[in-house]
This record gives sequence, C-alpha cells and structure tokens, in this order.
Amino acid sequence: MSTLAEIEQAAEKLPLQEKTELLRFMLRIVPVDQSQLPEARVFSKEEVQGWLEEDEASMRRFRENL
Repeated sequence: MSTLAEIEQAAEKLPLQEKTELLRFMLRIVPVDQSQLPEARVFSKEEVQGWLEEDEASMRRFRENL
C-alpha cells in the first residue's frame, strides 16, 4: 500500500472499532493549526432541552407506528 487511494480503500474495509483507532492515531500524528479551527459552539440549556424533548417525542411516534 503506497498511495492515498489504496490506503483509503483499505480504511473503508476496516470494522468500526479499527476505523476509530485509525482516526485517533491520525489525530495524534497530524499537526493541527488551532487558529484554523472554528470556535466551539455554545448551546443554552433551553436549546438542549428542546432537542431532547423533540427527540423523545419522535421516538414515541416511532414506537406507536411499529
């Protein structure tokens, strides 16, 4: 395996656990320029609570239609 295309094809065939390990390895060895990263998003408790309620309602509807 010597080309990026070959590595990508091999990575796609990995089980999820090994893909996760590969990603963690790459994050350790590839330098990251922190100035190029977007700022962290901040959500209010109300926003998060709204999403949770929406998700729970969606799950209830899903279960009712089984």
